[in-house]
Amino acid sequence: MADVVFLALSVITIGCAIAALEMRSLIYGSIALMGTLGGIAGFFLLLDSPFVAMFQLAVYVGSIAVLILFTVMLVKRELIFKKVEDKRRKFVGIALMLVFIVALGSIIMDSGIKTITTDEPAVDFRNIGADFLTYYWPALILMALILTSSVTGALILARREDENEQRTD
Repeated sequence: MADVVFLALSVITIGCAIAALEMRSLIYGSIALMGTLGGIAGFFLLLDSPFVAMFQLAVYVGSIAVLILFTVMLVKRELIFKKVEDKRRKFVGIALMLVFIVALGSIIMDSGIKTITTDEPAVDFRNIGADFLTYYWPALILMALILTSSVTGALILARREDENEQRTD
């Protein structure tokens, strides 16, 4: 069962990553990036690391990708560059990616990582979560306020440009 889930997550993650790179619309590319990051969170769940998976969803999908999506939606269309299609560059990029993946895979397979053992007990994610909420809650709240103020500031700046354009007409 785990192999089927791993294969499905791999297809979804790689498919969303390719879609994020190849989409003509930056908004759809940002949404595909969110799918890629969500697939990576699924890999963490398969590795029995639910805390890291939820952290991945909260930080990367919930904050970073949404911030990228807001930024893309607020940028004027004239500032977004036009993409020039070049078939040779695309195929060379895919070939280089495959060579890199095969080389990295062979290095990892020959590294002997499967034979590594440890006597340390497993870390309980509940303790990590309790530490976050006990000791680090001011930093978490500060980061949330900074993120909220940056999005609010971006919306105010975008609105101010619209008002100035309407007054000059």
